Amino acid sequence: MDRKVRIAATIGAGLALAGALVGPVSATYPGDVGRLAFAMTGPGGNNDIYTALQNGKNVRRLTTDPGFDACASYSADGAHIAFCSDRTGAFEIWAMDKNGGNQHAVTSLGGFATFPDYSPDGRRIVFGGAEGSDPNDEIYVVNATTGGGLAALTSCAGFGVGCFNDYPAYSPDGRKIAFIHADDADDDGNPVNEQVWVMNADGSNKTQLTFDHVAHDQLPDWSPDGTQIAYGDGDFGNGRIFKMHADGSHQTQLTFGPGDDFGAAWSPDGRHIAFVSNLGGGDRPVIVMDANGSNQHRLTQGPSRQFVPGWQPLGGGDN
Repeated sequence: MDRKVRIAATIGAGLALAGALVGPVSATYPGDVGRLAFAMTGPGGNNDIYTALQNGKNVRRLTTDPGFDACASYSADGAHIAFCSDRTGAFEIWAMDKNGGNQHAVTSLGGFATFPDYSPDGRRIVFGGAEGSDPNDEIYVVNATTGGGLAALTSCAGFGVGCFNDYPAYSPDGRKIAFIHADDADDDGNPVNEQVWVMNADGSNKTQLTFDHVAHDQLPDWSPDGTQIAYGDGDFGNGRIFKMHADGSHQTQLTFGPGDDFGAAWSPDGRHIAFVSNLGGGDRPVIVMDANGSNQHRLTQGPSRQFVPGWQPLGGGDN
């Protein structure tokens, strides 16, 4: 399966042209537990960013643009949300206030930019994507306010033509970034040796953490104390949520189906993990569970088409 079609399935985009997408890893920062932000297909069929309390109540719609909005990720102070949107014709990184105000584009790559994550100090946004006509997805960082200072932190030089680096997430102390790397793609477009890696925040000292032979295609996320990483493990369409120590040891499976589970997001108090489960038939809810995998339940009631969540560390003011 083509790389961007796989990402399209993750964020829920349904439009494709010539096999490519046409125009939730975010880190969890410690604090009191605030709202969950997630994309959802509304009654009119449009995809927008919504938020809800952790009990699923008080659902609020934040975006109303006819474009496709997804990939919501909170800043460490809980005051801002970065997200991805194709409202300008190509997927770019956008940002807004926590209540949906001040929506503005951060990047203008003209390529493909998704799954942003704020640095703990709020000064930078890291994301995955391709710049212009570059065929390989890499990890980039930009100034969170101006969108300037674009810098690539990874490179597929020396790997196969199907190589990619994607789904970055800052550690809570801002010193490291977890991400997904694949060496290449096979003749069917499936990733080869797709694993969880970690690197310093400047792109140095890249270290592989997982080594099993199934795909690790979905959004690693740090626990708020920085000691563990939750991640997706399993072939595309049959993924499960795992967690491990931050050095890659003690890998533990948390979900066992049914459905395809991906997009893990720790709660700011470290007690829960939210994720998406694609149950088929258009039903893909956000699920919340205890951090040991127990007590799984839908965030909101009834069948729904929802997408990778981000969890708010509650700051000052009304959440």
